[in-house]
Amino acid sequence: MTNQSYEKYSKKKAKKSPLLKNICFAFLVGGLICTLGQAILNCYLALGIDKERAASLLSITLIFLACLFTGFGLFDRLAKHAGAGTLVPITGFANAMCSPSIDNKAEGYVLGVGAKMFVIAGPVIVYGTLTSILLGIVIYVLSLFGIDIIHLIV
Repeated sequence: MTNQSYEKYSKKKAKKSPLLKNICFAFLVGGLICTLGQAILNCYLALGIDKERAASLLSITLIFLACLFTGFGLFDRLAKHAGAGTLVPITGFANAMCSPSIDNKAEGYVLGVGAKMFVIAGPVIVYGTLTSILLGIVIYVLSLFGIDIIHLIV
């Protein structure tokens, strides 16, 4: 079988994705996660916690809930139907860190859970840090020539 004939065959057998339904469901689930986040933030603010600490507590709470739901297998079930709606940055990142470590817990806490935790998140952290360093260097060099790029961006 040639590559072209296999491609025709696979396209014929592939189930068509209901694109509009998937987009709407992803939008609704992502919105619900954000609404839940806002409700949690409002609860922290109602307890008298200042806004900056409440925002930090909200991040911690969302990460905890995403990891908890990942551990119970609920996050993956939701993601199966909601798709990109569950990838609201902080919950998606927490799931990406928890999933490999949970899958490899049989290898032990150090080589399984600890090492596999950064399989997906590690490159994100490395490239994010590298990008911020390079951007800082560019901004510094431009400032040497009298160009204030920060005020141009903001």
